[in-house]
Amino acid sequence: MTEEKHLGYKGEALQHLKEAKAEIGDIIRIVNKGETYEGILIPRAEYGDDKHVVIKLKTGYNIGVHLTTATRIEKVGAGTKPAFVAPPLPEQKPSLPKVAIISTGGTIASRVDYRTGAVRPALTASDLYSVVPELSEIATIDAQILFNVFSEDISSKHWTELARAVAKRIEEGEQGVVVAHGTDTMGYTAAALSFALQELPAPVVLVGAQRSADRPSSDAATNLTGAVVAAAKAPFAEVVLAMHEAPSDKTIILHRGTKVRKCHTSRRDTFKSVNAEPLAKVENGKVVMSTQDYRKRNDSRKIVLKPDFEQKVALLKFHPDFNPEVIDFYVNEKYQGIVLEGTGLGHVSNLCLPKIRSAVGKGLIVAMTSQCIWGRVNMNVYNRGRDLLTLGVVSLEDMLPETALVKLMWALGQTDAIEEAKALLKTNIANELSPRTLSEANTS
Repeated sequence: MTEEKHLGYKGEALQHLKEAKAEIGDIIRIVNKGETYEGILIPRAEYGDDKHVVIKLKTGYNIGVHLTTATRIEKVGAGTKPAFVAPPLPEQKPSLPKVAIISTGGTIASRVDYRTGAVRPALTASDLYSVVPELSEIATIDAQILFNVFSEDISSKHWTELARAVAKRIEEGEQGVVVAHGTDTMGYTAAALSFALQELPAPVVLVGAQRSADRPSSDAATNLTGAVVAAAKAPFAEVVLAMHEAPSDKTIILHRGTKVRKCHTSRRDTFKSVNAEPLAKVENGKVVMSTQDYRKRNDSRKIVLKPDFEQKVALLKFHPDFNPEVIDFYVNEKYQGIVLEGTGLGHVSNLCLPKIRSAVGKGLIVAMTSQCIWGRVNMNVYNRGRDLLTLGVVSLEDMLPETALVKLMWALGQTDAIEEAKALLKTNIANELSPRTLSEANTS
């Protein structure tokens, strides 16, 4: 294993560094093919080759320099091993609104692990506050870390614990709550909190980042600042998701928690409202509403907590050559519900009908959504849709498949009675169902 002063380097690269007497954190100059590069020597991923040396330039960007027999490395100055030390917390201003930041992990609370080259959970919620001192001018922050996991590890058990933690902070008098969360499953958690936290008196704002806080292009600070502004100042009392509206840092858009989807793997404006307009945006430190149809903030309103979710619910995407016996697996495993992502207006192949009939007959709730991004299910147009309705499949109109999965888990967590759960599933609780489809989809 490479010693700490040359972490991640081996072979030819390690030999160059030893000859230059350069260690991690030192300032070095590399002359290579007529070009000169100068910066701080930083660790390499342990899985990297031995033909590159990585330095951090004065601009803050990292570059890897390919080594040749003609490459010369010179130590310019001594340095210290890179480490994150959070600056001291800025002074709190008691006159400002009280906002809680609850951290669950994810990229917004991550830093690069130079051992592997990946990002890892590292920052606590207090760290987030300390590295964005502008927050001290917006609200009085009380920060806590609830989990320290990436979003792919979040489960319905986490939703339950998170809902209880948010409710507790609101009951203690916080005027808004921010939840720092990984982006990959943040849409699911936003939907879960939308159903679990009812009669909200104040905003609950989920926020994430596409790029970790130590990258020059990070969106963590901008997103967090916008989220805190929304939590402290927004006139609404709903669950929303706050992220970049566009690739630039000008505005943070606020999407309703049941109408939002992650649409790009890496863009900072990855989240889009689907089948609905965004609720609001944060621009120049102010909340600008996009609609007047929202639940208004009311500090005297008492929150109603319904945090239970049934885990045995499946989301199945129909596709050509879909094997209907997959449905049998969930029936045999005692699942209580299945959400289908059908084609177009809500269809699956004829081969699926017997298996769906059997599942419904054995007490499962089977519901239909569309794998199309925009539009709504209409199972009365074609014979196949009407056949499915006859079998007892529940049409979920324009509900997103992810939201439908969460809502069915939630509905079955509230009652053991199938008809009551179906009634909850079809009741518009948190704007998950739109009364009409937008005439023009926002695909930008």
